Amino acid sequence: MKINEWKNKKVFITGGTSGLGRALALQLENVLTQEYPQIIGIQGDISQKENIYPIAGQVQSRLGDVDILFNVASYLGSSPLRLLIDTECKNFEKVLQTNLLGPFRLTKALLPSMLLKGHGLVINISSDAAINPYPKWGAYGVSKAAIDHLSQIFNEELREQGARFLSIDPGDMNTPMHFAAIPNADPTKLRDPRDSANGILGIISKEDFSSVRRSL
Repeated sequence: MKINEWKNKKVFITGGTSGLGRALALQLENVLTQEYPQIIGIQGDISQKENIYPIAGQVQSRLGDVDILFNVASYLGSSPLRLLIDTECKNFEKVLQTNLLGPFRLTKALLPSMLLKGHGLVINISSDAAINPYPKWGAYGVSKAAIDHLSQIFNEELREQGARFLSIDPGDMNTPMHFAAIPNADPTKLRDPRDSANGILGIISKEDFSSVRRSL
């Protein structure tokens, strides 16, 4: 997808109030310039099952059929992070509700219109914690490993109908969530979310879907 083609696309980004989600929204607005529609804000919590269809309904009533869905909203877990054996079940469940079940439900709600049109793209944000077993990142790592596999299965099942899926690891970024996990992290060694957003948009622009999982 060439940059000037974004003007013809309807894009929905979860988690757009901070971090990577906000950077993606602002980068897209910069790409499109003031000639095109501005960002529309929709409030909702994707971790809550009862919020999914109201969110999807608002999206479709205000945007119409979505061409590209970015599932960015994530929850790390309780702070400070804990070993899995010390992680409370309700906290583990909250991580999965936000990072896995929320994106799954929202994707299911928006997919039918993509399939009817014969094209659509879903970007799920992953992490290196999906592959590397970092101590105390257990709940988050499990959720991101699951979103990777969810992306691959969806892609395998629906690509012939025009829906494509990517699971992208944006790298360690200078975001509130990262500092909640590692308060003493050196910000100079962390990627600016705007750079990660540019990298993600670059992957999409190449239209290379040979591999579902990508890392920046």
